[in-house]
Formats: sequence, C-alpha cells, structure tokens
Amino acid sequence: MNLSRKWLREFVSVDADDKDFAETMTLSGSKVETTEDLGAEISNVVVGRLLSMERHPDSDHMWVCQVEVGQSEPIQIVTGAWNIHPGDLMPVALHKSTLPGGVKIQKGKLRGMVSNGMFCGLSELGLDERDFPYAAITPAAILGDYKPLDKDKPSIPADIQPGHKIYGPVVAAKVLACKPLGNGTFHISVNLGDTTAETDTMCPNIHADDLVAYNTKDNAICTLTDLHAQQAEFPHCIPDGIFVLQEEGIAPGDDIKPIIGADDHVVEFEITPNRPDCLSVIGLAREVAATYDEPMNLHTPVVKGGGSGNLMELLDVETPDPELCPRYTARMVRNVKIAPSPKWMRERLRAMGVRPINNIVDITNYVMLEYGQPMHAFDYRYVKGGKIIVRRAKNGEELTTLDGNVRKLNSSMLVIADDERAVGLAGIMGGENSEIVDDTVDVVFESANFNGTAIRKAALALGMRTEASAKFEKGLDPLNTLPAVDRACELVELLGAGEVLDGVIDILNYVPQEHTIRMDPDRVNALLGTDIPAVDMYQYLERVSIVTKKKDFPNGPADVVIPSWRADVVGIADLAEEVARFYGYNKIPCTLMRGQTTLGGYSPEETLERRLGSLCRAMGYDEIITYSFISPTCYDKIRWPQADARRQSFKILNPLGEDTSIMRTTVLPSMLDILTRNYNYRNQNVKLYEVGRIYLPDGKDGLANEQKVLSMGAYGSDMDFYALKGAVEAILDDLRAENVQFTAPAVSNPSYHPGRCAEVFVDGCRVGVLGQVHPLVAQDYGVDAAFYCAELDFSQLMAAQGADPEYVPLPKFPAVTRDLALVCDESVTVGALENCIAAAGGKLLRKVTFFDVYRGKGIDAGKKSVAFSLELRADDKTLSDEDIAPVISKVLGALEEQLHAVLR
Repeated sequence: MNLSRKWLREFVSVDADDKDFAETMTLSGSKVETTEDLGAEISNVVVGRLLSMERHPDSDHMWVCQVEVGQSEPIQIVTGAWNIHPGDLMPVALHKSTLPGGVKIQKGKLRGMVSNGMFCGLSELGLDERDFPYAAITPAAILGDYKPLDKDKPSIPADIQPGHKIYGPVVAAKVLACKPLGNGTFHISVNLGDTTAETDTMCPNIHADDLVAYNTKDNAICTLTDLHAQQAEFPHCIPDGIFVLQEEGIAPGDDIKPIIGADDHVVEFEITPNRPDCLSVIGLAREVAATYDEPMNLHTPVVKGGGSGNLMELLDVETPDPELCPRYTARMVRNVKIAPSPKWMRERLRAMGVRPINNIVDITNYVMLEYGQPMHAFDYRYVKGGKIIVRRAKNGEELTTLDGNVRKLNSSMLVIADDERAVGLAGIMGGENSEIVDDTVDVVFESANFNGTAIRKAALALGMRTEASAKFEKGLDPLNTLPAVDRACELVELLGAGEVLDGVIDILNYVPQEHTIRMDPDRVNALLGTDIPAVDMYQYLERVSIVTKKKDFPNGPADVVIPSWRADVVGIADLAEEVARFYGYNKIPCTLMRGQTTLGGYSPEETLERRLGSLCRAMGYDEIITYSFISPTCYDKIRWPQADARRQSFKILNPLGEDTSIMRTTVLPSMLDILTRNYNYRNQNVKLYEVGRIYLPDGKDGLANEQKVLSMGAYGSDMDFYALKGAVEAILDDLRAENVQFTAPAVSNPSYHPGRCAEVFVDGCRVGVLGQVHPLVAQDYGVDAAFYCAELDFSQLMAAQGADPEYVPLPKFPAVTRDLALVCDESVTVGALENCIAAAGGKLLRKVTFFDVYRGKGIDAGKKSVAFSLELRADDKTLSDEDIAPVISKVLGALEEQLHAVLR
C-alpha cells in the first residue's frame, strides 16, 4: 500500500523525514518497505517565461530564445520546439540540472549558438497527458514543413503561395500575426492572397510568416487530420512538444517540483492480511496518529443534493443472497459532466500509483484509496429496468468485463445484474456494458460490502485479481459503505461534475453489534513480561479507538469497545499486542525462557530417510527434488494401460497448467523427466535418487493416502541391470534386511524391459521393483539410451530393518569351501538354486556364492551349468570330510528333488 505524505497531512501532521518516519512506523507494527522522493531525480529545473524568439540563422526549424528564469539577466536557449510563443511559461532545465532517468543537462552550442539549458516537455519530467490534460497538443499543418512521402508526386506544390487552392475550400495562407489569448488559445491573422482573415485556434505551433492550410468555409486553421496527412509528412508538426504551463500563481524562477506534484514523498507499507483497514489513507493515518500520539483530523462528508428526480422511483436494488452481500449502498448523480479531474486529485492518484482517467472514474478510485472501500460507477442508461440485483451468476452465464475479456461464470460467483443480464462481477470488476464514457449523463455510485470468501474464490477461479478483490477478500468493514458513497457524492459536487439526487439506497442484511472484550491489565503484563501501569495501557488502547465506557481510565479490568474496522482484535492477546507496540517493543526487557522444554531429535522415519540418502550418496547417486504433481499424459508415456487402476489420481482444482494438473501415483515419470533432461544436456554418466511422495486415492474420508518411495535412476557406460541390483542389495544389506529375494515379476510390468526387471521381496513382503526402463518408454521420452530405475516402498524398507547387530568373537576354526557345478534347466533361476542350497545347508553352511554359468559343449540343449562356492564352518571344531559329506549330500538331494538340478 502506497501512502502520499502530502495526502497524509490532511489527516495528521507529522514532522519527520522519510528515514525517521519509516523506522518509527515499522517499530509500531506498520512495516515500511520503501520510501520514495518523487522529485529526487529533478534538480535545478525552474519556471521560465519566453521573452522573445528568433529563427536560427543556420537552421530552418530551430529558434533562438531569450528566457526569464528569475536571475538577474535573461538566458539564451536554442530549441527546435514549435509550440511556444513569447509570454509562455514553461519548465526550463538550467545548466547542471538533472531530469528523471538520470538525464543531465549542460550548456552548449547548437549550430554555433549558445544554449544555456533546455525547455522541457511532459516526457522529460516523467509525466504524460493524463497528468496535465491541457498540455495535449494538436498541431496545425505547416506547409513549409511538408516533406511528401512520394517525392515525385507531392500532394502540395513546393512553390505554393498564399491563396493557392489545396483542395475544395482549403487554401494556403500566410500567418501575419499570432497572439496568445491564454488557456492554450491563439488569435491568428492570415493573408489569403487577395484578402486577409482572422480566426482563433488551439494549435500552438503557429508563428508569424508560417504558411498554413486554411479552410475558408469553416474559417479555421487545418490540422494534419483535416488534411488526411500522416505525421511523417510533417516531421516538425509533432504532438509532443514543450510543456506550456497554465497554472495560476507561478512566476519565473519558481521551482518546478511543487508545480508538477513532484514535491511529494511516497511511503510503501507492507500490510498484513489481518489489517484490511490499513489499505486506505485514513487507515494508515490512524496508525500514524496513534504512533506519534497526534490528533486525527477526520472529515465527515457533506452532500448538498437537490438533483432533479426521485431516487426511489429511478432505482431499485435487490439482494436475494444476503449472506453474500451484508450491505449494499447506492446513490445517483444526474447531468454528469465528464472531464479531467483537477490537478490536486490527479497528483494524489499518481502518487498512490493510480492512473488518472476522468473525473467520475477518478472519484471512485480516490474514495477507494482514501476510505479503503472499493466503489463502482454504473452508467444508468445501461441498467435495464432501473433495477440492480445482487445475485448469484447462472451456470454458463457470460459477462464481458471492463478489460474486454469474456468471462464464463458459475453459480458460486456473485454478480451485479439488472433486469436482463449481469453488468458487473461483484467485488472484482465492472462489465463492459456499463462503463463510464464521454457521453454518460446519469451515474449510479455503488458502495457495497461482499462476502470476502466468495470474492476470493471467484477471483481465483476466473484468474483475475483486482485492486477491489484484494481488499474485499480480506474482509472489509460493512459500516464503511455509507461514508464512502457520501464522500464520492461530495467530490462530485466539489468538482462540479454533476447533480446529486437526494436520498440513499442502503440495504443492511446484518445487524451491527457492539464488540467488547474484557481488558485485564495484569494478564497483559503477564503475557508481555512487563510492569506497565493500567492507566497507560488504556491510554495506548484509546489511541487506536479502543475505549472503555467509563469516563476515567480504570486501574483494573474493564470492558473495552472495539471499533468496527478492527475485526482482527478478538481477544486479550490482541489487546496485549496493541499495548506492546505503542509502549515500545524495544522497551520490553529480555528474559530467559521459562517452563518445560522438549529434547529434540529425529523420528524413526526421519532417521531412515537420512540414512537412505547417505547410502545413496555414498554410492555416487545425487539427490533430486521433483514436484508431486504431473500431467495425465505421463501415464501414457510409461505405457500404463488405460484400465490400470493406478491411473486414478487426485485432480488439482487450480493447476498451474495441464502439465501439473494431477497428483502422481508413481515416482517413475518424475525420475525419467530428470534423467531425460540430463541426457539432453549430454551428461555422460548420471546417478540420481529421491525420497518422494505418491498420492493414492484409497485414504480415509476421501483424503489421499500419502506414501513415500525411494526412487533411483541411472544411465551411463558403467551402468547395467546388475549394477543397479547391487546398489539395491547394498541398501538392504546396510538395513540388515533378512531373507532378501529378487524374482521375475509375476505379472509383466509394461514400464520395464521384460527380461531385465526384478521385484524385490524381504521376508516374503514386496519392497519394490527395479530394472531397465522399457525401450518404448525411453522412446516416449525421446531417448535412445538405456535407463535403469528402481522404486522401493519406504514403509517396507522401514519394516525390513533388522535388529541391531550383536558382535561375536572372530571364528577360532577355519572354514572349508566346496564348489558345486550344477546342471539344471534354463528356466531355473540362479536365485532359486541359491535359496534351495541355503535352506538345505543347515547351520554349518555360512555362505553361498554364485560364480559361474556355462552353456556349451558337454551341456545338453535347454540346460545350463551353474557354479556355486559353499563356505562351511563350525564354531567348536575344524570340520572333517565326515562332517561335510552329509551336508553336501543333503544339499544335492534337495536340489534334485526341488529343481531337478544335478551335480555336473
């Protein structure tokens, strides 16, 4: 929220520079973001009066001017401007002056003539025609300046003379004299060849001896528009010229900054959502007055009224949804005169960051800034049936808003409608079919209070957050609507912009209740750790209009009345905060924390997550963090069937886009996206991991079942299925998981290569899947390399953790190894053989190591030879052949019986 300090002085007077003001306000709880001196970049720019001007001897378009600037002698300035005349007052940038944008002006020479400064236009001062509408220039067509675009066929002869016909009643005319009449009007005498004529014009670029186009029928000087000419054909007849001042009471030498409103200082406040009352000049003025303990000068609007007509006969208002519109207030103005706003209003609006438009629109913006109450002005002729209905929109109803966009509405949105259609989005933006235009005659001022939640949801659904909706959604004071509309009507009368009708339409759909809280000074001191006297506390509260009903300040507990605009004050803690910020936070003594404390630490889940991250990083995997929302097309890219139940995902109500519109049920697409990005960046070897979340639709009460998944992904020259399997084995080994098994998927997984994929089980419970990503999936991601990924259920990893290790002495007796080469069917897996050996080996078998597979000579077709090394040991003796033989025999018997595997 911006605050003009010049505007602030209307309500409270504070003598402090910007730095002290910002620091003091911040310490009292109104945080200041920035301060700005609007005229900081302008220096040594003054008002100058043009005394004389002569044509430059070496230029056909420049003038040598003598200018009075409040010094002992006039100064000389050379300019190419054509819209100035002797007697004009204009901004003059003197030698060693500065202008907005870091522009520096120095004296110099132009075509050999000394120039001691520069005349300024609006743009040089950081202004435009909306700031000073009278500075708009409509140039006349100077025939001597004509440069035809087609040189072979000029539309105006180069040797044209006074009286020569141009077309129809338009002839060439030579200017004999040009006399300024004031307010941008000039009296012109012209030579038409065989006669003379006189006329008045608003074209400021005419001087004696100029050759102009003159319409003998209309007795008027022709502009470029009249000649249907392009500005490029008259390069010096430009609409942007010197800013000729028309302000009253100014004199040569006056500083330009107060004249153009650049003597103001603007303070930007960061307003918290619980203080919508501070989104206004009056609200911030209250805070300033309370902070500096200065009196507050509030103005009560006074409306004379008396306009012709009966408001109740001309306008009817209905609010069929009272819970969405607590209050609706309206007044009417007739015979409106649309015109620019006065200078003081334009300056205040510009300082607050609002662009001036016209007096009626500016009044609504002015009141919104002053009172914090958004307002809207309707053109009454477009209110069909003379009725305003504040209702819910119809599903599918359409409205073209002031920004020209067509909005499709639904029944959750609130609209302002007439008898036939919606004319505005309540609390957000008006409709294009009711805006104020130049020929508007009758205006309805709307000052209403709407349900903040409804406005916020509607603005969010439509993707249009406006100044009004930003205020309404925070919850405004319903008691503010009437003073605001009265202030708007008062300004209409002050500006002479129309006739205000007597009477007000004021619909109250709620009963205002006095809000009181029990103030207990002892409890406040206990909360703050202070010893502030009760009388002082009540004085601090009175600064912000929180008062007791007693005449004298009480010494103990008392009921205090909370003003309607302070909806954030609801309990004793809020009162304590008000006391603290005016007592001074820096006065509150520092004390050590008292009470019981909790010993911090990591939960078992957090410990496991950190442990898994440490293990992955130790194996060379880098951590990534991805979004939990993905595109529905991701399921197509990983080749999940359309009927797959895992496609059922939670949809996001307000997605950033289609690519982030659902909550993921698998982490695989997120990992593949990052692998693909690295592959496209030509990173040769990549290993990544993430502990991410998936959201399954089987939670309680319709909520998502959130699950964590350890996702691993890699590619590169040193990566294959067995490298990834080894990394997963290393993780499970570190977790001391027992009975780990890697098996081929019972059901083919379409996302993985069918021959290079395995499911991981611990104690018969499925932990996850790993393998090479299916080549068609890689192709969907635009990759021709082999990607390897693993998806491990975090909760299963948690359950798979083994007990803490028990340390035993090193073995005293040596181990005995035996190698077995087994012939079995090709369909028998190494894992099945290994599990069978381990189960049959008993307690003497300590370790089984697979080391070879052979196919070829000596092995029948459809068979293979698989070799294992068995390590046997006893704790109490050295094993002999007699001890080992039964174990080996039992192992071979089990292999033959269960897997039809025999010793080679």
